[in-house]
Amino acid sequence: MQADRPKQYLHLDGKTVIEQTLQRVASHPSIKGIVIAVAENDPWWSQCSHDYDCPIYIVTGGEERADSVLNALLHLTKLSNDDPWVLVHDAARPCLRHQDIDTMLAKLSEHTVGGILGIPVTDTVKRSNADNVITETVSRQGLWRASTPQMFHLQALKQALQTAKQQQQVVTDEASAIELAGLHPMMVQGHADNIKITLPQDLALASLYLQQQRESL
Repeated sequence: MQADRPKQYLHLDGKTVIEQTLQRVASHPSIKGIVIAVAENDPWWSQCSHDYDCPIYIVTGGEERADSVLNALLHLTKLSNDDPWVLVHDAARPCLRHQDIDTMLAKLSEHTVGGILGIPVTDTVKRSNADNVITETVSRQGLWRASTPQMFHLQALKQALQTAKQQQQVVTDEASAIELAGLHPMMVQGHADNIKITLPQDLALASLYLQQQRESL
């Protein structure tokens, strides 16, 4: 991002990216609390707003995404005596719609495993070799771009992440850990404006999407 701070602390429409994201998630009536993994010695979180519509808990982040999520889940086990659904969401996705959370809850609440938000692939997909020469055109049928939130039962996800870590298996999202455990999550189609802030130009695009969403309310 060529910035002096992590992307979740960049400014977006008068707030930081993470503040925009937290406001979206915390204001949903079905969200009972949020656990945030913050890097050790993080100097920026303390400068953010901590006033939201549900309790906020802080844990220390890990080296990888999976480590941070596992730390958050371990903290949740101390707060809950049952096995609730948990939604894992990227702090750098500030344009999440309440409608997409509603859709996930409606489609997954009775599902035996859980699932993730995503977008079907519509572009032509190519595979290339090490020299960037196209070797084949990949069928896009059944292909999705994985997004977040990703929704699973607390205990199942915790166990899947712990097992993957013990076996030194690389997991790039929560669903991949669940898949390694032999389970089959469901894909739930969400809105394409639920973008992840990755490149500098994504901030301008996110600002446009937030404005469009506010105007549609």
